[in-house]
Amino acid sequence: MDLKQHQLDSQRVKKENVKFFKQLKKVKPKVLDKYIHIIHEETFSCIDCLQCANCCSTTGPLFTDKDISRIAKYLSIKPSDFTEQFLHIDEDNDYVLQSVPCTFLDADNQCSIYHVRPKACREYPHTNRIKQHQLLKLTEKNVSICPAVFQIVEKLKNQLK
Repeated sequence: MDLKQHQLDSQRVKKENVKFFKQLKKVKPKVLDKYIHIIHEETFSCIDCLQCANCCSTTGPLFTDKDISRIAKYLSIKPSDFTEQFLHIDEDNDYVLQSVPCTFLDADNQCSIYHVRPKACREYPHTNRIKQHQLLKLTEKNVSICPAVFQIVEKLKNQLK
């Protein structure tokens, strides 16, 4: 996966995407879900996220209280110790990683807590969730992070022309 090329490509279409995402707000929510979900399935049938892991290398998920409890139990530590050791509260008052790349990302792009990973990680890049119209800002942001989201948006542009 050529992440430098991905960054160049996502910058190249940034202005175009701003207009496109404004247009997407006018698409009926169920229609938008249908299009994006089909493209999501097609795209992820030929993408191996372990070849990339840009999401884990450059951004951090939000951690819910349930995430913290589940991961702390898995690591055999107290939730308060997990929070103190790995997290901090951001400007939105959310628990996030103290630093990126993710502490739990191994050298081979495997997640050392994969089976108990945060909900935000399990759902990333969120293009298979329902109510995509509520996630348009997030999807627009994720175009520059995730090569798969970039492909999904490019295919969506072609289908909605």
